Amino acid sequence: MRKWIIPCIVLVALGFWSVSTVSASERKKRKKEGTAQPGKYEKLFQGKKYITVSGDFMTLHKMDGKLYFEMPLKWMGRDMLLASATSGTSDNLAAVSGYAPGGGMHVRFMIQDSTVQLRLVATSVTVDENNPRMRQVMAQGYSDPILYGYKILAYNRDSSAVVFDVTSLFISDVRELTPIVPASGQFRVTGKMTPAYSHLGEVKAFDDNVSVRSSLSYSISAYYFIFPVMKQEPVTVEVTRTLMLLPEDKMRPRLSDSRLGLFLTEREHIPVEGEAIRSYSLARRWRVEPRDAEAYKRGELTEPMKPIVMYVDNHFPEGWKEPIKRGILRWNKAFEKIGFKNVIQVRDFPTDDSDFDPDNLKYSCVRYIPFTLEEGVGPFWVDPSSGEILNARILIFNDVVKAIQRDRFVQTAQIDSNVRAKKIPDEVIGESLEAMAAQKMGNCLGLMNNLAASYAYPVDSLRSASFTSKYGITPSIMDRLQYNYVAQPGDRGVRLTPPDLGEYDEFVIRWLYTPLWDMASFEEESRVLESWIDEKAGNPVYRFGKQQWMSAYDPSSLENDLGDDVLKAGDYGIANLRYIVSRLKDWIEDDSDAAYRRQLYSALVTQYERYLMSALVHVGGIYLTEVKEGTPGERFCPVARERQKCAVLWIMRQLRDSEWLDNRELWEKFSLGLPDSWRTRSNVISRLLARKSYVALSAHLSDDPYPMEEFMQDVYDEVWKTVMENKELTLVDKLMQTEWLGACQSRVATIGGKQFSAATLLASEEVDLTAFGNGYGWQRMIETRVLENEAIYYYKLVKECNRMLKQKVAAVRDEERPHYRAMLLVTEKILEEKYK
Repeated sequence: MRKWIIPCIVLVALGFWSVSTVSASERKKRKKEGTAQPGKYEKLFQGKKYITVSGDFMTLHKMDGKLYFEMPLKWMGRDMLLASATSGTSDNLAAVSGYAPGGGMHVRFMIQDSTVQLRLVATSVTVDENNPRMRQVMAQGYSDPILYGYKILAYNRDSSAVVFDVTSLFISDVRELTPIVPASGQFRVTGKMTPAYSHLGEVKAFDDNVSVRSSLSYSISAYYFIFPVMKQEPVTVEVTRTLMLLPEDKMRPRLSDSRLGLFLTEREHIPVEGEAIRSYSLARRWRVEPRDAEAYKRGELTEPMKPIVMYVDNHFPEGWKEPIKRGILRWNKAFEKIGFKNVIQVRDFPTDDSDFDPDNLKYSCVRYIPFTLEEGVGPFWVDPSSGEILNARILIFNDVVKAIQRDRFVQTAQIDSNVRAKKIPDEVIGESLEAMAAQKMGNCLGLMNNLAASYAYPVDSLRSASFTSKYGITPSIMDRLQYNYVAQPGDRGVRLTPPDLGEYDEFVIRWLYTPLWDMASFEEESRVLESWIDEKAGNPVYRFGKQQWMSAYDPSSLENDLGDDVLKAGDYGIANLRYIVSRLKDWIEDDSDAAYRRQLYSALVTQYERYLMSALVHVGGIYLTEVKEGTPGERFCPVARERQKCAVLWIMRQLRDSEWLDNRELWEKFSLGLPDSWRTRSNVISRLLARKSYVALSAHLSDDPYPMEEFMQDVYDEVWKTVMENKELTLVDKLMQTEWLGACQSRVATIGGKQFSAATLLASEEVDLTAFGNGYGWQRMIETRVLENEAIYYYKLVKECNRMLKQKVAAVRDEERPHYRAMLLVTEKILEEKYK
């Protein structure tokens, strides 16, 4: 038997050699003729079950649990956007259905030898592309990094496309595309993917994009502050990832202006002549161009070539749909003022279109999210090279209705009898949904929230029916406020909700979307746009106020404030809260366990805290305004000394007079616990004492300063006022005194080198408020330790307090003596610790 095995092996080997030789020869011949390698394409699918979908963009093959791109060679090197959306989830805390992470990934595919490379496009730096030297500079220092490499498995039959396996791109946890929401309300979420349990789903191909659905498995942990609520729990997320061709004919970019609140795409430019690298930014906006340019130039209302179409989820409660649609369509009024009609269109999810997919980047959608968050969000995707907005979505969570019911009651029940119930009328809910949808659509159009808008109106004007009916309660729907809490019970016909659109909103739409055809370049165009804003400089209606993320310096740019005088608005608001608290028990019926009244009470206390926190920003406050040199306004201006002093006294006296919050008839009906007001008082006092750095900086910049010593003396006098006047102590007095001594203990301990850290010079990251086309330069906390010396003042005041308590302790009422003795002991301990 062995005798014939060897010859057989030789013959088989010779046969393989012969086939191989012929194949190589034929391969060279066919390559020379420009045809595909013989057999490889067919063999890839031969004898296998597979699904193929094809569009003008490319063909997808799904086979044996793997995904293959058949990508035409003409798309190699073309800019594309790879983005992701959550289509379904087993837990909305970990991954929210409809959520779209980040702005997507700007990518391009390139062929290198026998590999297709997926590269991340480097767009953050620009040069003059017409200059050969600058192109070389870019190639050497700012090339596109390689993210992934894919082996070319075959060419198609006519060699016009390559086939490669991209499975890993769609069933792995790509950081920029992860569906796990890192923060969900008060929860912090982390997740680790388990690839073994992840698999591909449906694939689709269209004229300019493809979409791939995947089922991804994660192990999730979630924390409420520091408390774990989920520990490595399994969560399955359905994800749709879309790869879309970016426009080859780029929209002309529009340089930003930091005096308007716009979403931006940041850039740096390397000049040809060797000047410093210049930072600039592009405004994000839709490509809105008239269908009939000549008619537009004649002043006729003209439809856009490509309208902005928002598809509304069929899962919304039926009563929500129409208000949401009306809110979105409000913005057409602003477009009409610049010559466009029907720019924004709203449609229901189509039920007769098999291609429609709300998670595909091709469709801009308004999604209903059945989850307990009480908000809406408006993310969008852009072409990073031009700032063109390609897709937007509005996510509205189910429990916005809970927030609407609560906030309408807390802020308007004093004047609106419709909201004095456990369930408020549908038309009231609809009115608020409409305003919220309008604001989120503003985000989708490229507008940031403008927190300074409401500061343009006098507080007392908000009590006027004629004023509010004409102007609303703020000049911008983009202001982050809710309702008119200034209106008093006797005011009639006063508007309680934000405006349809304000003057500021219409101006920003004009700036973003007015065509400027006669300009030769976007730099020339920018000079015209800049002049428009110059004309509005100094007018508070057109002032933009940034979100104060890292610090709160500016008391005129705050969330949920109303009017130009926070203290006066606070007086009106607190008067209304007192009115509501005294009637809460009678207004809310059908609440046998008092659970709903408990929620409303907590919201009332939170609203009270907001008034005090808004006033608190005046203490050490500095008004910050986006000002271009040569136009009206000051870049920064410290709050006047008397205003700061008044704010301190107002806050302390409000706290001392806050016992009305502890309405016994209310909270004794609740489950066991202390009223929320105690947490609020403690929080406000703590935050007031922490304003030391702000006071130091404001005093340093002011011609008439409110110095640290005076600030601390004013707080001390208010904390110990009842003791000095020999009056009976309240629980609020005792709380304030305890909090104050706690702050003293940590501060005094730093005198003489204990817990010492080197003071730095007064410095900050430069705040670029005026540079045209250069972003915002978000204000960060400024290091002021070199200015403070607060420990010295605390030590002096503790000694003063010690002397006072020694004199008082023997003469006070018997029931108060334990508190006095405890406070005296604390002061002595602080002073003893100082000398250890």
